[in-house]
Amino acid sequence: MVGTLIGLLLMAGITLTPLIAIPFAVVGASAEAPAGEEPGGGPAVKGEWGYPLAGTYTKGRGFGYGPVVGCGYCSVDHGGYDMAQECGSTIYAAGPGEVITAGVYQGFGNTVRIDHGDGLVTIYGHMRWGSIRVQVGEPVTAGTALGAEGNTGRSFGCHLHFEVRNHDVRLDPRPFMAARGLPLI
Repeated sequence: MVGTLIGLLLMAGITLTPLIAIPFAVVGASAEAPAGEEPGGGPAVKGEWGYPLAGTYTKGRGFGYGPVVGCGYCSVDHGGYDMAQECGSTIYAAGPGEVITAGVYQGFGNTVRIDHGDGLVTIYGHMRWGSIRVQVGEPVTAGTALGAEGNTGRSFGCHLHFEVRNHDVRLDPRPFMAARGLPLI
């Protein structure tokens, strides 16, 4: 009896594990996409801007409408771009600016926000607790390590929520980054 119960629990765990392990099962989400990586191991940088992750990543929710399967508290109108490698992967500043948040911020959990001037701000949300490597007021450039990928705040699995705002209006990160020669897939 106990052996049968354990067997059933193991089978249920094996069946449910893919649903739990995929951080954001989203309608229209793609598989892995290249983010670009410098030979030294950091993110690819073009001019003053670079990718917030180094190497390949799994694309999750994109900007705009995108319900998350199994997440009742996740916004249907998504204001950023979700990308994942694995829990603990390094997150990098996408551009030059000054850190204006390094800690808990709204529903993003452990977060870094960077002011790039002229009302432009990037947000790096859901970082692992205790991983933030920068402080408020610190200047950063593209490729500065900010912290590590996590699952804090209103999150549904380890990933980076990357958001771009202009005068507090959310912009789609894909065309924003593509205009800088850094396409997000």
